[in-house]
Amino acid sequence: MSPLINNKAVNSVGNNIRTLRHQRGWSQEDVANRLGISIPAFSKIETGITDVNLSRLEQIANIYEITVVQLLGLGLTESEKQYSSMSAAQKKLNAREAEIADLQRKVIELYEELHNRKMVAASM
Repeated sequence: MSPLINNKAVNSVGNNIRTLRHQRGWSQEDVANRLGISIPAFSKIETGITDVNLSRLEQIANIYEITVVQLLGLGLTESEKQYSSMSAAQKKLNAREAEIADLQRKVIELYEELHNRKMVAASM
């Protein structure tokens, strides 16, 4: 296999692994611990820096409860790949929206507290 094709394949597998991890809401540390490897070693797998052997692919597939073929993306159509990426992005967006709503609530509470203190100080 040419180096260019091999790099694209490794990056694609890494992207699939990252997408699956995001879909489950797992951190790199979570998966690295399940694999019994360091976080930097797992990060290199996701980014395609490290070539992944078949036994490691089987181990990763088992963690996600899928087949190696599915992990490689051969069992996914292009629209399924796009949907899984969008699903992960949607989860991140939902989490950020919840954070924003929480911060807005805190700002309102602080404003009301400040307003009440000014009212108490003015009545003295």
